[in-house]
Amino acid sequence: MALTKIERRDRIKKRIRKVISGTAEKPRMSVFRSNNQIYVQLIDDLSGTTLLSASSRCKEVAGQKVNKIEQAKLVGKLAAERSLAKGIDSVVFDRNGYLYHGRVKSLADAAREGGLKF
Repeated sequence: MALTKIERRDRIKKRIRKVISGTAEKPRMSVFRSNNQIYVQLIDDLSGTTLLSASSRCKEVAGQKVNKIEQAKLVGKLAAERSLAKGIDSVVFDRNGYLYHGRVKSLADAAREGGLKF
């Protein structure tokens, strides 16, 4: 029997999370993509805390009328600005089971342009 999209993404997600983990110095940058929004969190897995977050629902991004890929770029730049303000300059990227193209790739590229290293 074939896997559903959600089951397939969960398997990929578990396979990724076996390998990567975030620390306070180098947190995990986790991306969540819904149909309309995109969210990113910087997570310290050792203490189990979220250090910062950014999303397309933040007032800096939500007010602009752009398509979803441009919206993801804005979220990536916002996440990079916030993390650099907190003194975090390198992260581990967690695509969270999504394929690395489209919105996920544009968010990652914008975060790299914003000054994050991964």
